[in-house]
Amino acid sequence: MNHPFFVSGDLNGQRRALLRSAAGLAAVLLCGVTKAAAGSALQGEAAGFSAHVMLAKSWQSGMDPAGYLVSEKLDGVRALWDGHSLRFRSGRPIAAPAWFLAGLPAVALDGELWLGRQQFEVLSGTVRKTVPVDAEWRALRYMVFDLPEVAGTFSQRAGRLAEVVDSAHQPWLQALDQSRMDYATLQTRLHEVVASGGEGLVLHHADALWSAGRSDGLRKMKVEPDEEGRVVAQVPGRGKYVGRMGALLLETPEGQRFSLGTGFTDAQRSNPPAVGSLVTYRYRGRTASGLPKFASYLRVREAQSE
Repeated sequence: MNHPFFVSGDLNGQRRALLRSAAGLAAVLLCGVTKAAAGSALQGEAAGFSAHVMLAKSWQSGMDPAGYLVSEKLDGVRALWDGHSLRFRSGRPIAAPAWFLAGLPAVALDGELWLGRQQFEVLSGTVRKTVPVDAEWRALRYMVFDLPEVAGTFSQRAGRLAEVVDSAHQPWLQALDQSRMDYATLQTRLHEVVASGGEGLVLHHADALWSAGRSDGLRKMKVEPDEEGRVVAQVPGRGKYVGRMGALLLETPEGQRFSLGTGFTDAQRSNPPAVGSLVTYRYRGRTASGLPKFASYLRVREAQSE
């Protein structure tokens, strides 16, 4: 009688073939498990790195700027230097030229790579290349604003940062100007920056100690506030947008989801941000459930792997 897993014929040969297949399947499964574990480890490492970055909360109406140091909010790419390597906020290494890295001091820095106002797309293309283009990097600056591993208040760290930058003698390494302002001067400065193509202002409390995550001591001020969300899905377009992206389904850091359908160019709808990308959007107010109202796409901040 034939075994249910074999056909009549060379049973020994068929058994050997089955054993070889089983061994191959086991190897494939083991490889998959290994890759999954490696991927989880890398994601965990990146998440851990990102968790040790100081992030700003939005400035709230009625807050008093007294006690804060004010700087321009740059339209750049966040870059963190640990004394040995330069990384994106998520922990992914930045492929910078050797001369650029060699010119950085042996202390940890927090800042942004910057090309100028309204140059984010060009800048992003430059710093995300796996092989850096020397001429492109010589056009940008590393604008630093904090020393994350130095103890003391922000005012003390800012003073020490100016000394560190001066001693580096690199024209492309600059400490962001920090100044105190009253409310009237603050509003004037905000509108000057925005009118010139800038994003807004950052206010860092002079007495704030460094802390990871969103900090009450670090605030961002804009004419229209913005936030970031992770792309969960690309919603197909209708009508004039048939065949292109109609909207992005975003998830906020709080876990809420909403569709973002305005602010895109035709080119962006044809080649929309990938699922997993982190995008920035502007908005005006919130719904009763906390979702942003009148949200409009601004830019891609970083890919999921960065």
